[in-house]
Amino acid sequence: MLLAALLTCIVMLATSIMMTERNAVRADALNADERLTPASQAGANTRPRAREAGVVVGILPTGTLNAITDVPGVAVGHVTVVVGDAVTVRTGATAILPHDGNLFREKVPGAVFIGNAFGKLAGSTQVNELGEIETPIMLTSTLNVPRVADAVIDYMLALPGNEGVQSINPLVGETNDGYLNDIRGRHVGRDEVFGAIKHARGGPVEEGSVGAGTGTVAFGFKGGIGTSSRKLPASLGGYTVGVLVQTNFGGILTINGAPVGRELGQYYLKDELERTQNQSRPLVIPGASQIKPEAGPNPADGSVIIVIATDAPIDHRNLQRLAARSMMGLARTGAAGSNGSGDYAIAFSAAPELRIRVTANDRNPKSNVVLLSNEAMSPLFLAVIEATEEAIYNSLFRATRATGRGHTVEALPLDRTLEILRKHGALSK
Repeated sequence: MLLAALLTCIVMLATSIMMTERNAVRADALNADERLTPASQAGANTRPRAREAGVVVGILPTGTLNAITDVPGVAVGHVTVVVGDAVTVRTGATAILPHDGNLFREKVPGAVFIGNAFGKLAGSTQVNELGEIETPIMLTSTLNVPRVADAVIDYMLALPGNEGVQSINPLVGETNDGYLNDIRGRHVGRDEVFGAIKHARGGPVEEGSVGAGTGTVAFGFKGGIGTSSRKLPASLGGYTVGVLVQTNFGGILTINGAPVGRELGQYYLKDELERTQNQSRPLVIPGASQIKPEAGPNPADGSVIIVIATDAPIDHRNLQRLAARSMMGLARTGAAGSNGSGDYAIAFSAAPELRIRVTANDRNPKSNVVLLSNEAMSPLFLAVIEATEEAIYNSLFRATRATGRGHTVEALPLDRTLEILRKHGALSK
């Protein structure tokens, strides 16, 4: 009996050592070069943004950076996770910070608009009930949402001044990157979330296959993170609207009105339509490529998260109206709005005078800030439509070819795309 007990102890000790070693190896792997912070560690991406290639969207001028960070105080950070010899893990996290202070103590006005609620957006009900955002906005992969939310709570509770806080509402959006990523492994957790928040900066924003966009697919091509901005003229208030998107949806890609997806031969329902037509005759769409594309599948299912920032003094009600207009920009790109696509917009005002300041004893009881009137919102509506459309294009133009879980998704072929745009007069140069 003594011998049996001794053997049992030896086996348990050996198992514990093996598990510790495996966890250490995985931790080392995720903390080595395989986990990237794209803005500082990733290889150079030479693909142009849409505007650099001659795609000018709309009539309003952009901000200096043509990014969500044109809104003063807004910062963005990414952590990208790519692990495995066969690249089985391709995911990440993106953090958007409305300002660099303690967001629980200085909340910002916010709103969430739902285009289609097939998604796992955490924290939206309180945002829409109270009209406030009190944490960094996080984007990630579908099954990572609970882990990311838990990490955001850890981060917020640890901030100086939050020692007595007993309620935190993390705001976490997601898209499903399971085609290229081992989504069931849930590889984004505390370290990745803290890393994304820590690396959040103003200035240029890394786009394409980075952060929460590492494993996403849009219109059958590699999707990812994209951003854009618009600045109103001084006569209209001089306000800035910035947009950041995480694209993982499908449809019939349209760029500046040109039927790019159709002419590339990569669009939603293509195979179904061809099977139907081929029963009697082949389907020939004028100008469409007859070469089967090598990109990933193009179902309309997926998701898109649209994050909108502005420095305009607007409250929850008009932020929700602003967020609703972003769906018009989404539609301009050819999105099909399918049953399985979770389409969400999160909007906030970064105007310092609108912050909801909470002290240990009370919150500011009243505000004397003058808000924009309903009539003044129309230029901002146009700004968010244009910025959303261009941000989606940037996510495609900047994304690069990706392989994961035995699948390869090609990047949008820019030479052929620009030829199509030139033919349809959709380029400015």
